[in-house]
Amino acid sequence: MNAETLRILDSIARDRNIDRELLIEDLEQAMVSAARKHFNSLDTEEFGCNMDRLTGAIRLWRHDEEGVEEEISLESMGRIPAQTAKQVMIQRFREDERNSLLEEFAKRQGEVVTGTAQRYEGGALVVQIERAEGFMPRSEQIPGEQFHPGDRVRCLILDVRDAGHQVKIVLSRSHPDFIRRLFEQEVPEVNERVIEIKAMAREAGFRTKLAVSSIDSKVDAVGACVGVRGSRIRNIVDELNGEKIDIVRWNESSQVLIANALKPAEVEEVSLCFELGRATIIVRDDQLSLAIGRRGQNVRLAARLTGWDIDILTPEEFAKGLEALEETVRQIEGVEPETLDRMGALGMISVFDVEEVGEAVLMDELGMTEELAGEIVERCSSRAHEISEQQEKDKQAAEAAAAEEQSADAILNAPDAAAESSAASILGGGGPVDAAPSSDAGSETSEQAADAPATDGHAESTADTLLGGSEGESESSSAG
Repeated sequence: MNAETLRILDSIARDRNIDRELLIEDLEQAMVSAARKHFNSLDTEEFGCNMDRLTGAIRLWRHDEEGVEEEISLESMGRIPAQTAKQVMIQRFREDERNSLLEEFAKRQGEVVTGTAQRYEGGALVVQIERAEGFMPRSEQIPGEQFHPGDRVRCLILDVRDAGHQVKIVLSRSHPDFIRRLFEQEVPEVNERVIEIKAMAREAGFRTKLAVSSIDSKVDAVGACVGVRGSRIRNIVDELNGEKIDIVRWNESSQVLIANALKPAEVEEVSLCFELGRATIIVRDDQLSLAIGRRGQNVRLAARLTGWDIDILTPEEFAKGLEALEETVRQIEGVEPETLDRMGALGMISVFDVEEVGEAVLMDELGMTEELAGEIVERCSSRAHEISEQQEKDKQAAEAAAAEEQSADAILNAPDAAAESSAASILGGGGPVDAAPSSDAGSETSEQAADAPATDGHAESTADTLLGGSEGESESSSAG
């Protein structure tokens, strides 16, 4: 029996990854609890239990108030203390297993694992990972993905929490680090830190942008990540069910990096305003939609990748903004000729920029007096409001014109009610034509139509239709 107990403990320790010594200590504590309950022990009495680690022999004893030791026979305690010991052991084994899981998976946080889909609970996907269950909240799932029980699920261990009586393992497929780990697995140079992923921006399920650099000048960072004929990147895209991945070259120059991040669009010029953290990008008209991307996705990801707010303008829009700024500033007395150039060097290329920057920057960076800086900001702010109001009026006018055009199209495409009514009357009342109508009937119909008041174009059209139809019908019947 003692050897069998050791064998069971060894099996539990191996299967559940629990320290064998902990299990033996749990057993000893369970026996002490059972003995206390059996003897209705007072707090002054001490109980002890020891299990031989080699033979499995269990020795149980107690000390009374006088310190006299008394051996306790396990057989003498009966069934109820045995049940107590069993319950205590089960509880402590569960605690040990929970602590073991917590320690193991806490070390694996940030690792990509492969599990098996089990079920959905409240929108969260439950995944079996080895001997534990993890859950993937809806917010960490890729939009549109659906797994069925038994499907293979590759995911990132995002977080491991101690949630009372259980370990909560949070999984993710939408986190940017999931893609980072996939690149480490698919691209040896990334795993070996020869190539570094410097920045990343992701909209899970749609598109991801990565900026990469190489510490070895002989290694092409972008080419290594893509692989021969796209072999490496294709494996990652397949894992993400077709999510697009743009890999751009990292550059310490913000202007170059922003231009790279907006690819495949071609950038003409980049103007940076460090005070506002804003980059104004100039692209040709034919590149504008490409730079912005579908629903603004390309520029949005580029902004997150580079850390800059990005405004995209065409050359015409840029010229208008710059012209408004020049006209406003040149009208102010005391402004030096090179002031506009210095403002442009700071990234202030419109009256809106000057309004946002404020007086302090003009005073600190350009050495202006408080009075001059205040007047420039005030004038630019006033001009900015005028431009905003005009833009709002233009927008409303465009919306009104579009609404009128839509209404006109609806009227033109609407069916002619009078013509439909007349056609229905003719087709519904006449029935199939078996013979030519009599001339009297034709004359009567024609006269009624002719005598009817022509109140509008529809009435005239109806009369013409009736007259023409009668003649045509007579000719057709006669020819027959």
